[in-house]
Amino acid sequence: MDLAVSSDRAMVPTVTATPLPAATHQTRRVLVTGGAGFIGSHLCERLLEMSCDVLCVDNFFTGARRNIEHLRHHPRFELLRHDITFPLYVEVDEIYNLACPASPVHYQWDPVQTTKTSVLGAINMLGLAKRLRVKVFQASTSEVYGDPETHPQQESYWGHVNPIGPRSCYDEGKRCAETLFFDYGRQHKLKIKVLRIFNTYGPRMQPNDGRVVSNFIVQALNNQPITIYGDGQQTRSFCFVDDLVNGTIRLMNSPDYVTGPMNCGNPHEFTIRELAEKVIALTGSRSRIIHQALPQDDPRQRRPDISQAQELLDWQPTVMLTEGLRRTICYFEQLLSVGHRQEFAEADSSREA
Repeated sequence: MDLAVSSDRAMVPTVTATPLPAATHQTRRVLVTGGAGFIGSHLCERLLEMSCDVLCVDNFFTGARRNIEHLRHHPRFELLRHDITFPLYVEVDEIYNLACPASPVHYQWDPVQTTKTSVLGAINMLGLAKRLRVKVFQASTSEVYGDPETHPQQESYWGHVNPIGPRSCYDEGKRCAETLFFDYGRQHKLKIKVLRIFNTYGPRMQPNDGRVVSNFIVQALNNQPITIYGDGQQTRSFCFVDDLVNGTIRLMNSPDYVTGPMNCGNPHEFTIRELAEKVIALTGSRSRIIHQALPQDDPRQRRPDISQAQELLDWQPTVMLTEGLRRTICYFEQLLSVGHRQEFAEADSSREA
């Protein structure tokens, strides 16, 4: 058990991260699409701490009101329910486009809508940025690399993606969104920022989203069998959400010539089985590990090369996996209390219907 908990000691950063840029004297009005989601809600919170006015836009397909409930009465926070596949007419100084279901369970539930959100959503946010002549950020993904043939993945790698598989709605939708961003940048001289986000975890993940960290924690806390797909030797790199938000804001505040696409994630790699053993150890669970067939097009390995982020943003992750998991487990312990179990059972049944 001790080995499982302490196996990420090598993750201690060799360079101390510098503070985030201070807010300017002029208050910025910032639009965050997908702002009620897992990452989006943390970004909204951080922007408010930086004295920005925040307009949070979400259609609540995967976002949750509980993620932003503590912000609802903040004097500089505004919530708008809206689907970005339709045009949005607002006045803002910056745009962060995070709106899109990001877990396989959610984006495969309505794959056509997922593609629309990535492509039409990008077109609408780019059109808004063009009209306002403001900077616009795109939350892209490591899934643009597909099942990679190079390791670790550098931004120059074009990817190995199945264009017609069950994951394609998300993978190809995000690849097309990147194309649109760079074409708008070239054709309309728009200030763009594109971040390729690798596996991110932390508080406010949904317990039923099918992602490996949330799956393992929920199963462990309930002493249920922990499900590993395949032999468990496939690898992932897990970045805590606070680190990811730091990287996001650093890219947005970087000089205009730093456009990306830029990898953002934790370069320390773990097998899925190692993650399962660590979660069992940290929760003190009686869960046992079981194996099921590997889903189609599931990547065998995933690890970012973050050299660009280190050089251009002075960024690297600082939260070790054990500490991040402890904080995430604490969140799920509270969320899965008796008062919340019925809520998630009803959410699951309504989605299946």
